[in-house]
Amino acid sequence: MKRAHRIIKIGSSRLSSPSLLVEAHSFIHFLKDFFYRKMSLISQNAGSKNRVKVKRSNVDADEPAFLGVNNSNVDADVPAFLGANKDDEGRIESDLVLSKTKKKRKERDELLEKQLEIEEGKEMKKLENLLFGSLYSPVEFGKDEEKKDSLSFFLDRSLGSVEPDYEEDALMKESDIEEERKAAWLDEEEEKTTINIAKVNRLRKLRKEEDESLISGSQYVSRLRAHHAKMNPGTDWARLDSHSRSDGLSDDELSDEENGIVLARGYKTDTAFDDILRTNEDLVVKSRAKLLPGHLEYSRLVDANADDPSNGPINSVQFHRNAQLLLTAGLDRRLRFFQIDGKRNTKIQSIFIDDCPIRKASFLPDGSKVIIAGRRKFFYSFDLVKAKVDKIGPLVGREEKSLEVFEVSPDSSMIAFVGNEGYILLVSSKTKELIGTLKMNGTVRSLAFADDGQQLLSHGGDGQVYHWDLRTRACIHKAVDEGCIHGTALCTSPSRNLFAAGSDSGVVNIYNRDEFLGGKKKPIKTIENLTTKVDFLRFNNDSQILAICSHMKKNSLKLIHVPSFTVFSNWPPANSALHYPRCLDFSPGGGFMAMGNAAGKVLLYKLHHYDHA
Repeated sequence: MKRAHRIIKIGSSRLSSPSLLVEAHSFIHFLKDFFYRKMSLISQNAGSKNRVKVKRSNVDADEPAFLGVNNSNVDADVPAFLGANKDDEGRIESDLVLSKTKKKRKERDELLEKQLEIEEGKEMKKLENLLFGSLYSPVEFGKDEEKKDSLSFFLDRSLGSVEPDYEEDALMKESDIEEERKAAWLDEEEEKTTINIAKVNRLRKLRKEEDESLISGSQYVSRLRAHHAKMNPGTDWARLDSHSRSDGLSDDELSDEENGIVLARGYKTDTAFDDILRTNEDLVVKSRAKLLPGHLEYSRLVDANADDPSNGPINSVQFHRNAQLLLTAGLDRRLRFFQIDGKRNTKIQSIFIDDCPIRKASFLPDGSKVIIAGRRKFFYSFDLVKAKVDKIGPLVGREEKSLEVFEVSPDSSMIAFVGNEGYILLVSSKTKELIGTLKMNGTVRSLAFADDGQQLLSHGGDGQVYHWDLRTRACIHKAVDEGCIHGTALCTSPSRNLFAAGSDSGVVNIYNRDEFLGGKKKPIKTIENLTTKVDFLRFNNDSQILAICSHMKKNSLKLIHVPSFTVFSNWPPANSALHYPRCLDFSPGGGFMAMGNAAGKVLLYKLHHYDHA
């Protein structure tokens, strides 16, 4: 008995870890069963006098009551746990103490785990800030209260505080610099290096005294900074740490206030106004909208059809509405599509039209189909979605043997073909059936749509320009093109109320359409830079450039600056041969210009004035 009590006493004083406590707990249960059997008879005779009261005042809260017994408070002859087993109330109490102890231990372990996680998170954030910068507390420009350990960069405000007087306040003390910011890296060699500023002529201006010669590396750096700030004073509005004067007005504002034209005070302190000045984005999106005359900035790119050149003259080039797809067609009976990027210009597809040398091919403005025509009494329609070619014609009731000249309406609803004896054939783009005809007095040579397809202009052998209302199918106006005997080309501007008419004499007249319909027959400008028949006219997307060309002479392609009605002096290029130009098109954004020639090449140029293709 005494031996067991001594073992329990020693064990209770040495147990510290939870695993040892569990082992001791199992061992004590074994002893409790053993002694209970031996002492059952004694307990029956002793009765209630031998019950031992367990005193809880000196028991440790973290240990079980029977392990944390203090010998001074327990009867020396009877162990405390024997009395507890004998007394049911004491046993229930010890079980409650044990459960509470386990619960407290579990809560303590959870608390320790949470503290460890918090400490690890702080350590990880600190390491991430050192490696990647301030991820969790982003720096706001213009504020000086940021934490030093969270900055991955600093704003060099030392130059902003330099006064114009170099002799007095140009240099900053190292202590002031350290207070304002902490350098990300220091060169130890700066302090060891000495520089003789009197020996080099261009460094003598850094001297503070006439006989000064050797200075340290850090002083040399500081003086160079101060001298740079002196020679290149920055603008106040661009400095994040600039402060207004005590009266809150600049010199310009004071002078304006005297004249009564001061802006609203609140506008200067508006945060949105400050945000505009702190960004590098364009304040005006269309800052380069106005094209200047005289010199056109461009560069030659890889030929558009370099991946698959044509074996015959190119008669049609046109950009798709998405500006990435280019159509080329010619007398080799092939319709080709290229993806234009200015570098590779990959060919996407090639379609062979067996019985029709292509004179003209054009996208519908909605981009769904391509109309193909030649010197045949029929034409073709190629569906881009289904990749299917449909042969259409001859047109019912017509005897035309050639449908090679046509125009598509801007709303993609109608196709106008040039017919025989002054007839204009109107065909529905959906049903591909003839829906009407128009009749001129002379032969028809060229067509052009206007007013989103509601009006049609025609030009031809009688030298007159006709205006047709397609809703009533009637001619609303006709007038002679000044100086023209036979009209050969016609074009309307997409974004201005202009149209250009070319003749077989090489003269191009540019008219204002409203003035022309009002009875004014005088053109705005007459272009006489071509000496042979005008075969092709084309305005670019914003109507600032007009291209005119003739098939009959080499390099006979001119670009006109429409606002000033002058020819660009550096076009055509002097060192590159355009050969015989046949057709031309501008991309929807104006950035690309493609020109097809009789040699089967499609030359591609980038116009630098325009930002988008």
